[in-house]
Amino acid sequence: MEKSVFSGRIRPVRSDDLQVVLEMVSKLADFHGDVATVTADELARDILGPHPWVRILLAEEAGKVVGYAALCPLAQMQFGARGMDMHHLYVAKSARGTGVGKALIKASEALARAEGCRYLMVGTHPDNIVAQGIYLAMGFDRLDQAGPRFRIKLAAA
Repeated sequence: MEKSVFSGRIRPVRSDDLQVVLEMVSKLADFHGDVATVTADELARDILGPHPWVRILLAEEAGKVVGYAALCPLAQMQFGARGMDMHHLYVAKSARGTGVGKALIKASEALARAEGCRYLMVGTHPDNIVAQGIYLAMGFDRLDQAGPRFRIKLAAA
């Protein structure tokens, strides 16, 4: 059976979307072998309000949310360049292959441009060949990340 083509809309998250976003975050974590521990209060803190830490775009089809993109700010201060990282891209299983992911990527690019960004970054699991192909087909360049990265855990706020 052939899936229909996405004809819905992409829109910013609203406070009444909190539960559906929480569910999708959990499903994406599960897909990657993780267990989501984020609470509704933590998610609200990060995605709602006048200056959200994470920008969320939702794909909606026939009044039902079928995917999301989560965008985080980046900067290359030495070049005066703003960027965004597409930290999450999730499409509900029932909507995969219909263009929802591509619509979310295009909307993410548009949001980044509107915020004065010079680039949009995205990463994917090395085994996710399908996603890699989509990003390349949509004009993304493959980057080789040189050098190790380090992290220190800080006390919770």
